[in-house]
Amino acid sequence: MRKRSQLIMLLGAIICICAAAVFSEEPAAKPVSAGMVSTAFERPLLIIDAGHGGADGGCVSVDGTPEKGINLSILQTMRDAAAIMGYDVVCTRESDVSIHDEGITGLSKQKKSDMDNRLAIINKYEGAVAVSIHQNQFTDQKYSGAQMFYPKASEESHALAEALRGRVVSTLQSTNERETKPVGDELFLLNNAKCPIVMAECGFLSNEGEAARLESPVYQKQMALTLLFGVNDYIFSK
Repeated sequence: MRKRSQLIMLLGAIICICAAAVFSEEPAAKPVSAGMVSTAFERPLLIIDAGHGGADGGCVSVDGTPEKGINLSILQTMRDAAAIMGYDVVCTRESDVSIHDEGITGLSKQKKSDMDNRLAIINKYEGAVAVSIHQNQFTDQKYSGAQMFYPKASEESHALAEALRGRVVSTLQSTNERETKPVGDELFLLNNAKCPIVMAECGFLSNEGEAARLESPVYQKQMALTLLFGVNDYIFSK
């Protein structure tokens, strides 16, 4: 219990520093190496997945911006902040690439291979928590707001989704009334992951106002830290 209390105090202090830097829109300090954080406690393991990449751009905003780059930007900030805060971090991709097997041709086959490899990374580690970052789109431009999806068979994933949703509402989107949503085999990655996992649809690129925010580097950093705070809430509620 003493180690857990020490970890919570450490994370709390670092959260305050990170939040002050990002939400004030000031440049963040240079990240500290994860190896410089005390290892007197068991480090939580966070797997971050930036959806799409390479030839697969994902959905496209009203001004033509593909979601893959937004997803990656959020991942990069979340990765760096999580490392500073004492997490072990694994990313399914850290650049604009598809991680399909070499030699596979055709976009549909590449996407299937890419998804298989993402799942293999997620299921490689025991005791992990995973967040898959995406952006939403709909034919009606009036819809906006982040929404969390989780595998319906996993109570822990549901708890993680609620923690992420709670942070998004309290920090970034106070009028967001979207509920967390359970999914089945229509979402391959979520349905087959062995650890608690959530797909975080950060907003609607089909909504002009929300697309402009999601394309902003400052808002991307704010979203990244908000999701990370939600992961903290989940981990330390246990």
